Amino acid sequence: MTIPVINAIINFSTGAGFASPMIFDAGILGVNALADSTAVTVDVSGQVDSVKTNRGRTALSDVFQTGTMSLRIIDQNGDFNPMNPASPYAGLLNPMRKVQITATYGTVTYPIFAGYITSYSTTTPKDVGEVVYTTIQAVDGFRLAQNAQISTVTDATAGQTTGTRIGKILNAIGWPTGMRDIDTGQTTVQVDPGTNRTGLSALQNIESTEYGALYMDKLGNFTFQDRLLTSASVAGTPVVFADDGSGISYNNALWKLDDSLVFNKATVSMVGGTPQVASNQASIDKYFLHSYNEQNLLMQTDAEALNNAQAYVASRQETAIRCDAVTLDLYTNNYNSGIIAALDLDFFDPVTVSTTQPGSSTLTKTLQVFGVSHDIKPNAWKTTFTTLEPIIDSFIIGTNYGILGTNILSY
Repeated sequence: MTIPVINAIINFSTGAGFASPMIFDAGILGVNALADSTAVTVDVSGQVDSVKTNRGRTALSDVFQTGTMSLRIIDQNGDFNPMNPASPYAGLLNPMRKVQITATYGTVTYPIFAGYITSYSTTTPKDVGEVVYTTIQAVDGFRLAQNAQISTVTDATAGQTTGTRIGKILNAIGWPTGMRDIDTGQTTVQVDPGTNRTGLSALQNIESTEYGALYMDKLGNFTFQDRLLTSASVAGTPVVFADDGSGISYNNALWKLDDSLVFNKATVSMVGGTPQVASNQASIDKYFLHSYNEQNLLMQTDAEALNNAQAYVASRQETAIRCDAVTLDLYTNNYNSGIIAALDLDFFDPVTVSTTQPGSSTLTKTLQVFGVSHDIKPNAWKTTFTTLEPIIDSFIIGTNYGILGTNILSY
């Protein structure tokens, strides 16, 4: 049985960038990052005992969360013990150093996680000869944005698109320009309010203003998608998972029917504006009142705030059975397509999940991937995709929330 090979690289250089440092007369322009001394980059792939990663969007809070990673390595020499003066990394074992996890399968290397170390924990057994482990915990770039306090954002003027404003905020926190994948955006925004807040809260305010998506990708890039792109991908060709042989087999699928994602009244207000309210009485009559409130967004008009509120209700006023998660076991025999799916799929990729039910019925849903987690141990590898309906349904509300002739009219 062929399974992916885990690669784990630790980069002890300072700064957010994952590129190898470039020393004058010794680097490659466009590839390396400018530095004044060679960084210590360590390949610990041969010492890896286990890896756990978790990235994704929480459905109830409706935002992407900080990605996390736990890397346990065999450390018989105490090389990763910060208190060991004989360690070859003595003086380098500091928090916020970089770690990257990839997986090689066949001739392709797939990114899994890129982030920043928060802690090193060494477990020393009582009995001599037992295995010594060091566990390295890491988070992705959301944590750096959360740690950065900002007030004034330079050149954050009225009339900018949401994508441009995202870029200005990333400039304010010193995020590298080469580590961004930013859409232009469909909404224009007010001048930045200049209030004290974290960089992450400022970014997520713009995300909500656009009704888009902001997240860290597997390479460690800040990624911003506007509302048209977040909904459009579900119309693409999905990867099919099925338990009847018609698609990629899976270890488990979690199906659920509840009211946790129902919202039938939304109040949205912009800075300096009047609260705009949208509701659906039929949904209220059916499920009782489920309210949503978003304040201090930065769209330029109350009409856009109303569009945002109407879009939220239109996308969430009804519920149906859904598949919340599908888990793949990469140690399944003859699982080539499953392994490629586990390593390749990421946020907003469309998937179809089909499960045979008692009584000869079948549950089938086409959804988008909103979360990816890997749990890798000796002789075990499971990947779980959390899935959801698109953030925003395709429809027209006002002039900015759809494409005439393509979207479905909704009121």
